[in-house]
Amino acid sequence: MTRNHRRTAVTWTGIGAALLALVAGALPAAAAPPAPAESTGAGGLIMVLDSSGSMADDDGAGRTRMASARSAVGAVVDALPDGYPTGLRVYGADRASGCTDTRLVRPVEPLDRSAVKRAVDGVRPKGDTPIGLSLRRAAQDLPEPADGAIGTRTILLISDGEDNCGTPEPCRVAEELARAGVGLRIDTVGFQVKGAAREQLECVAAAGNGRYYDAPDADALARQLQRAAQLTADGYRFAGRPVTGGDAAGAAPVLRPGQYLDSIGPGETRYYAADFDAISTAGFSVTAVPQPGAAVDRFDVLRTRIVAAGGPDGGGPDGDGPNADSPNADGPSCERDDERFRQSEGAVPLTSAVARVPSEKGNRRCDEAGRYVLTVERESKKGSDAARWPLEMVYATEAPLADGVVPAQAAPEFGAGGRDAALPTGTPREVRGGTGFNDAARIAPGVWKDRVLPSQTLWYKIPAGWGQQVRYDVEFANEPTVGPGARTYSYGSTELFTPARFPVGAGGGEHRPNTPYDGRPAVAGAGSVPVAWTNRYESRPTVRPVHAKGDFYLAVTLGARAAEIAENPRIGVVLRVAVLGDELAGPEHGAPVLVREGGGKGEGKNGDKRGNAAGAGDSGGAGGAGWTGIAAAAGAGALVVAAGGFLLVRRRGSRGRRG
Repeated sequence: MTRNHRRTAVTWTGIGAALLALVAGALPAAAAPPAPAESTGAGGLIMVLDSSGSMADDDGAGRTRMASARSAVGAVVDALPDGYPTGLRVYGADRASGCTDTRLVRPVEPLDRSAVKRAVDGVRPKGDTPIGLSLRRAAQDLPEPADGAIGTRTILLISDGEDNCGTPEPCRVAEELARAGVGLRIDTVGFQVKGAAREQLECVAAAGNGRYYDAPDADALARQLQRAAQLTADGYRFAGRPVTGGDAAGAAPVLRPGQYLDSIGPGETRYYAADFDAISTAGFSVTAVPQPGAAVDRFDVLRTRIVAAGGPDGGGPDGDGPNADSPNADGPSCERDDERFRQSEGAVPLTSAVARVPSEKGNRRCDEAGRYVLTVERESKKGSDAARWPLEMVYATEAPLADGVVPAQAAPEFGAGGRDAALPTGTPREVRGGTGFNDAARIAPGVWKDRVLPSQTLWYKIPAGWGQQVRYDVEFANEPTVGPGARTYSYGSTELFTPARFPVGAGGGEHRPNTPYDGRPAVAGAGSVPVAWTNRYESRPTVRPVHAKGDFYLAVTLGARAAEIAENPRIGVVLRVAVLGDELAGPEHGAPVLVREGGGKGEGKNGDKRGNAAGAGDSGGAGGAGWTGIAAAAGAGALVVAAGGFLLVRRRGSRGRRG
């Protein structure tokens, strides 16, 4: 999750009675976004197993390759979640020769572990290797989710050789399938392959938005299959209302505070409009979620920008209609944010966020009430993932408090939360990280342990109140490694986000959010300055976003290349999490220390839906705080699609292009 932040913002001066403050509680009912439609769409997995004659060869350990494959498939289905849609296709199993020999032996349906194991036990290796045709048929095996929802649909190809049929050519088929829609992924596992066979399997994975996993022996085969299958089952869970971004500012839908879903192709710019008043802070957080580990360049960019673009009339009030005023995107730029991967091992979620913060005097162009345009742009280098990426967008606002409230001064220094902060010790408690912002595991200050897959990002959240700051370290475990010789390096990283989902900068070296990883212990860390309402007037990306209390999000990523390093399918991580400072009762100057019910400042005992412990903080209460769009979207009922699902929205006049 290495990031590069570039923010261009208005410079703010002075603080007086006209400053903004936060509203307590959620939006009034009239301002809440419409409830998103529910969907039951989900992803699915189809394993494509090589059953050609070479799979009857000895695997070097006294068993046939097919026997090792049967054991590996059994390990995969044992590790998958109950009911996860899973199927099995084989090729080369029915005839001694023939390039049409491919068969579905187990349809993609809610997981029946015993049935899948029986199906693979009945396969006997015989014939040829029609990989291209099998990939095409496997894509047809994956059912289209109901109601237009699309999940992460994965083809997992296991082969010990290259296609010997020639037509259709596997790499070309993979590229065609990947471009045909959003959400399809092709992972390949090469079992004791080298040379042209490995090159072909690597090509199929790269063209299919997936990863190639090398398996030189039976143990590696089981390990790599588990990684690939589990990465699909643990895909990002999306939430939001579908919206179609315009291909020009004049076609931008008009948004109200809430959470939305869209998608974007390489080289595209999407446009969205919103009506701002003259006194509220308004922010947009946009998260792009490529397939984990898909090919990216370190300098690929997700860019967001707010542009002043015209008056408040026209357009649909709830995001359904185009902007009748036909604004352009050539007005003053209020803020811009560029986010880059800064590594080329493979894609991870990427979040870019921008806010319009009115100035004290209210005399700048971007202070005026009227229509503004959010632009979301994706720049991709040659050879990067050509698939469309789903976008999850939050538009949220903060309205003013009563007259006369004077907020506390800004808190721009890390102080006790710097690199050398004292962090908790002791025996770690188990936690299961979430797949994204929407199901992040709530944790309390303390020591926690989890396990992460190569290419995976795990998500947690921890509450911090007024005057408090989050500080944490992530320790990547000492793991047994595979193979002798020179070490392979990957990376571990972490990123911190505010309750409004704005990335918090690393502090110019104050923290170390990235670390090389080669199987030996490694530490990354991040943190925030204290939460202060007036931080919004600071220019530094380490300070400006940290201006509202609530749940801060911790994201932990392990690089894709770790699949070449660690012997265990998952790699252990330990989180040492602290929330420093006394929580104040509100954002105002001179606010007293908050005393919780029962007379103390102790932690609550509530938990989240995943069974994880929760901290004491909440996002309500006197002094209020919060980004109203997020709270309203949650209250309205979020659209959550398992395994990375989201609603596919047909676009007007746009087409994905290779970057």
